Amino acid sequence: MNFSASDHAMMARALRLAERAAFTTRPNPMVGCVIAQGDEVVGEGWHQRKGGPHAEVFALQAAGKRARGATAYVTLEPCAHTGSTGPCADALIAAGVGRVVGAMRDPFPQVDGAGFEKLRAAGIAVECGLMEAQARELNRGFLSRVERGRPWLRVKLAMSLDGRTAMASGDSKWISGDAARRDVHQWRARSGAILTGAGTVLADDPQLTVRLEQGVDYVPPLRVVLDPGLATVARGRVREGDAPTLYLHAPDTKPPREMRIEHIAVPVQGGRFDLDAVLKLLAARGINEVQLEAGATLAGAFLSAGLVDELLLYIAPVLLGERARPLFDGLHIDAMTERLQLQAVDSRRIGDDHRLLLRPMPA
Repeated sequence: MNFSASDHAMMARALRLAERAAFTTRPNPMVGCVIAQGDEVVGEGWHQRKGGPHAEVFALQAAGKRARGATAYVTLEPCAHTGSTGPCADALIAAGVGRVVGAMRDPFPQVDGAGFEKLRAAGIAVECGLMEAQARELNRGFLSRVERGRPWLRVKLAMSLDGRTAMASGDSKWISGDAARRDVHQWRARSGAILTGAGTVLADDPQLTVRLEQGVDYVPPLRVVLDPGLATVARGRVREGDAPTLYLHAPDTKPPREMRIEHIAVPVQGGRFDLDAVLKLLAARGINEVQLEAGATLAGAFLSAGLVDELLLYIAPVLLGERARPLFDGLHIDAMTERLQLQAVDSRRIGDDHRLLLRPMPA
């Protein structure tokens, strides 16, 4: 399908609009909409929060009567069902738009082509696939949950130049600098859950909360602690503040009677948590993206299980020496042919540190 330079410009604008709600839309996808008469934008909008109007509604309100005969550019197929709001496909039809250009089809079962079909049945020209790769990248967490039944898992790590994450004693404050630590909060804010292990809670006593500049809107992510024996439920800042906390424990562990924080038993295999079951449980709760902030053992376990989708790696210009702790435990790579290949998706300087976004490549 041939799209014009103007089509590309309008869809790029819609994608930028969609990303404005990266901290607030979950579990819904990020969606942007631009309505144009030729090269002139007459209305635009984005889905700002679950339960609120969708992107198309905002754009149509801004366009008013000028929506008639116009082209609507949407980053995701308009919905055709009634959920928290009415069907966006119906709103586009009622406004009399003449053409709809979509970046991608929505795999959500209640949509999945029905929105485009409703538009075509009403005589509206529908074209799909413009900048689809960028649209999928934007909503990789939502798509992972809907298509794979598990959230997108990002592992956040900070390391020295010699690949160490903490001293032998466990002390890791602070490898990275202030700018890198501020940057981490941006990634936390777009996550539906921040996941850690009991060892990290005992060693570092993290809050695992989002701390952004005043006035920045976000939905606090769920804090999830993998604690087989519930050894940390009576301590730690991870229980404090407004963000919710969930403890996942072994099936044979009996929670204390006075425990008021949510807890769920998760299957254990060979003395270790079934990590795939952990992610499926979080997906069932509407979690699109999970950020793992834990030590080498848990990070290595997820990586060995093939469940890591990307690594968010901060490299500090320091050396910690051979006795310091490694980046991952338990990978058991004995030959060069067994090495784990990673693709660098993004690389940039953050203060004095270097940030890499890496994704495992297929074997």
